[in-house]
Amino acid sequence: MNTYLVPDPRPGVRVTEMATKTSGEMDKPLISRRLVDSDGSLAEAPSEAPKVGILGSGDFARSLTTRLVGSGFGVVVGSRNPKRMAGLFPSAAQVTFQEEAVGSPEVIFVAMFREHYSSLCSLSSQLAGKILVDVSNPTEQEHLQHRESNAEYLASLFPTCSVVKAFNVISAWTLQSGPRDGNRQVPICSDQPEAKHTVSEMVHAMGFTPVDMGSLVSAREVEAMPLRLLPGWKVPALLTLGLLVFFYAYNFVRDVLHPYLQEGKNKFYKLPVSVVNTTLPCVAYVLLSLVYLPGVLAAALQLRRGTKYRRFPDWLDHWLQHRKQIGLLSFFCAALHALYSFCLPLRRSHRYDLVNLAVKQVLANKSHLWVEEEVWRMEIYVSLGVLALGTLSLLAVTSLPSIANSLNWREFSFVQSTLGFVALVLSTLHTLTYGWTRAFEESRYKFYLPPTFTLTLLVPCVVILARGLFLLPCVSRRLSKIRRGWEKDGAIKFTLPMDHTLAQKTSHV
Repeated sequence: MNTYLVPDPRPGVRVTEMATKTSGEMDKPLISRRLVDSDGSLAEAPSEAPKVGILGSGDFARSLTTRLVGSGFGVVVGSRNPKRMAGLFPSAAQVTFQEEAVGSPEVIFVAMFREHYSSLCSLSSQLAGKILVDVSNPTEQEHLQHRESNAEYLASLFPTCSVVKAFNVISAWTLQSGPRDGNRQVPICSDQPEAKHTVSEMVHAMGFTPVDMGSLVSAREVEAMPLRLLPGWKVPALLTLGLLVFFYAYNFVRDVLHPYLQEGKNKFYKLPVSVVNTTLPCVAYVLLSLVYLPGVLAAALQLRRGTKYRRFPDWLDHWLQHRKQIGLLSFFCAALHALYSFCLPLRRSHRYDLVNLAVKQVLANKSHLWVEEEVWRMEIYVSLGVLALGTLSLLAVTSLPSIANSLNWREFSFVQSTLGFVALVLSTLHTLTYGWTRAFEESRYKFYLPPTFTLTLLVPCVVILARGLFLLPCVSRRLSKIRRGWEKDGAIKFTLPMDHTLAQKTSHV
C-alpha cells in the first residue's frame, strides 16, 4: 500500500503519554496528538457516533483515523501490538487487538499491504456480512505481475463480505490537512450497491466527493491511477527534449566546433552558458509556434471538408489535446532564456572580452566607439523580448485551474487565442530584430549551415501567414459558417441499405 510520510509540522511538540515508550525514528507519530486534542471537534467522538473499524496501524491508518474522528465517527483500530501503537493515534480512537476491533463496526477499512491479507483469514467468521474497504495500492511491478486487483484478491479471501475499493488515490497528507489541499474526488467501485452507497455517504461526511466507478472489476483501473506520472506530459516533454538536443548540437557545431577546426580557436567554454542560452529561445519559439499550428491545420481541414462534424485524424486530435503542455514548456524555456541572459555579464569570459575591446580601442587610437545601428537594434530586440515574455507569462498564469475557473469562456479564449497569437508575433519580431541583416552575410553560414534563427522562423512564419489568410473576409465567413453548423452538402442524408442482411448489421442508433 502506497502511503506518504508526513513529518510533524512542529518538531518541538511532545506527544502525550504513550502506553509503551519506544525508540527510533519509525516510532514517531505521523500526526501530533496535541494537534488533534487541541481541536475540540476532534478531541472526543460523541457516544452515538457510528463505529468504524480500521485494520492496520501504519501512516495512512493514522491519518485516516484522524479524518474519521474529525468527521464524527467513532474509530476502533485493530493492531497486532496495540500497547505500542496506542500513543500514535488520536486519544478519541480506541486501539485494541484485531479480534476486538472487528466485533461491533459494520464498516472496516483494511489499511494493510496485499501480502498481509492472508493473516486476516482467522477473522473470517467475525468479518462475515461486513463491509471491507480496501485502501491499498500496488507498486508498479505488482500491478503488472498480478492480473487481479488487490480489492478482487481481498474479495476472493472473504466471499461473505462486501468489498469496496476507495480512498486509494487520497494521500495521508490530504487526509490530515483536509480535502481543500488535495483532490476531492474519491473513486469507488464495488459489486454490492448498498455497500457502495454506505461508503459514499462516509466519503461525503469526510468532506470528499465520491465518484462511482462501477463494479469491482474497475478496481484494477482505480489502483492504476496513483501509478500514473504526468501522462499528458510525456509527448510534450519528449518533443521539448528532442528540440533541445537538436538545437544544442546545431549551435555547438556552428559556435564551437567551426572556430576550433577552421581558425584553431578554443571556444569550448561556451558550452555551459552561451550555447545553452542560444538554444533555449530557439526551443521556446518553435514550441510556441507548435501550439498554434494544429489550430491552423484543423481550420484548413474543416474548410476542405466543408463540415465540422467529421473527426480529425488521431495525430491531429492528440496534438490539439497537448497544446496546453507544449505552451507551458515554451514559457519554461523562455523564462530560462531570460535568466541566462541576465547572467551573461557575470561570466569571466565576458569581462575578458570587455577588457580586450578596451585595449583594442586604445591601440587603434579611438576615443569614441558608437555604432548607432547596433544600439537601436539591441534596444528594440530587448524590448520585444520583454513584451513577448510578459505575454507568455499571462498565458501561463491563465492556464492554472484556479485562474481559468474564474474566467468565462470568452475571456479565456481571448487570452489563450488572441493574446497567444500576439505573443507569437512579438516573438517573431524579437527573432527578426536579432537576425537583422545577418541572414544575408556570407560569413554567418558556417559549414554551409544557415544561422540558427533562420531555422526557427520557418514554422512561426507559416502559422502567421495562415492566420492572416483566415482573416480575409471570403475565408473567415466560410469558416465561421462551418463552425456554426453549416455543411457544404446542405444536409446529412440517411439512407437505408437495400440488402436485408446488411440492414441487420447496420446500427440504427
